[in-house]
Amino acid sequence: MDLKLKDRTALVTGASSGIGRAIARGLGREGVRLAVTGRRRPELESLADEVAADGAPRPAIVIHDALAADYVESVTSQVSAALGAIQILVNNAGASRAFGMDGTEAQWEEAITLNFTRHRQLTHRLLPRMIEAGWGRVINITGKSEPEGVNGAFSAKAAVHAWAKGLSREVGKHGITVNCIPPGRILSDQIRRNYTPEYREWQSEHEIPMGRYGEPEELADLAVFLASPRAGYITGAVLPVDGGLRRYQY
Repeated sequence: MDLKLKDRTALVTGASSGIGRAIARGLGREGVRLAVTGRRRPELESLADEVAADGAPRPAIVIHDALAADYVESVTSQVSAALGAIQILVNNAGASRAFGMDGTEAQWEEAITLNFTRHRQLTHRLLPRMIEAGWGRVINITGKSEPEGVNGAFSAKAAVHAWAKGLSREVGKHGITVNCIPPGRILSDQIRRNYTPEYREWQSEHEIPMGRYGEPEELADLAVFLASPRAGYITGAVLPVDGGLRRYQY
């Protein structure tokens, strides 16, 4: 299927590894001109090499910390200089650092900033040129809606779902879609650090109907489709990629 993405422009945040890296490579294979952001230059340089090896233009690289006060201004100015107007934004950067109901204000502020505020700010900075062009895609990689307890990242990602749904209703008339993808157990460096092989085997057998953890490319396939003109009537949606792990019905 021709996704009609060749020569469009995209920014993928948090692209150093895992899901973001797989999405960047997937878009690159479709001929998208890319900018990628993250904190680790060696990983982004190797990603750029891989994208180029796939036959796509080498991505523009922006190294920056999303907690920095000038993050949005710095990223957007660099990306605009490299690619011009961004047509596709993949908000993938984020982090989850566990804390409970006794979490400090600093911990809450960090969680909300990384997992909601920067997504909102970056999107709203890029929207005017999408509106001017009459076309755009915003794809948010979020998280589950089944928190085991108090967690700042879960709360922030729930905020992204609500914000994205509202935004989709305002920008649809401009040919812009806004969607969210909550991952299930998608294999990544973080998953391997946080869960032992024994636990991953147990969970795959007892809690995941598909019987295994997912690969980043399996989520990336959906993200690339949502980025395409062929997904123009899908907006305001929350589309889990979790092998059936989550039990909610929506």
